Amino acid sequence: MGFFSLILGYLLGSIPSGWLAGRWLKGIDLRELGSGSTGATNVLRQVGKGPALVVFLIDVGKGAAAVLLARAFGQSDWIQVLAGLTALAGHIWPVWLGFKGGKAVATGLGMFLGLAWPVGLASFGVFLLTLWLFRIVSLSSVLAAVSLPLLMIRFSGIGSYILIALVAMGLVLWRHRSNLSRILEGSEPKVGQKN
Repeated sequence: MGFFSLILGYLLGSIPSGWLAGRWLKGIDLRELGSGSTGATNVLRQVGKGPALVVFLIDVGKGAAAVLLARAFGQSDWIQVLAGLTALAGHIWPVWLGFKGGKAVATGLGMFLGLAWPVGLASFGVFLLTLWLFRIVSLSSVLAAVSLPLLMIRFSGIGSYILIALVAMGLVLWRHRSNLSRILEGSEPKVGQKN
């Protein structure tokens, strides 16, 4: 059942909600526009606010569902963590889109809400506060990811959860490396600006 939980996590994560929103609503391939990501931020810039909100909620749900289903199947903390990690991998490298997807921030939020909801909520609070102050989604995502290991130590203390917080932080930083370069150059778009 553990292996099944991991496969299910990957398949849930790989549901291409952002790509589908672009294709169905505007006839576009998000991978060829803006940041090239299939996540909610690129949907916001290319498709609109309503579709971006729906994509965000679906992507959060993918991460939470992977963890909660593994838990419902009676799997250990480690398998729950791995199921969440495979959901992140599915979102970043979806089999349906030639392994080119999103940056896994919303899916990661869902995973942490499933694992330890106080950590997920606190991390989301860091995201919202940073977004309110700077109006830069990528900066908000990076700072929320950097806060994860500290929040997990504070609210959970479970070794497997702390490890996944470190892994998720690394994935988010890696996926945002071009955004970080643009932030340092002062050219990263703010909310309401086009890429």
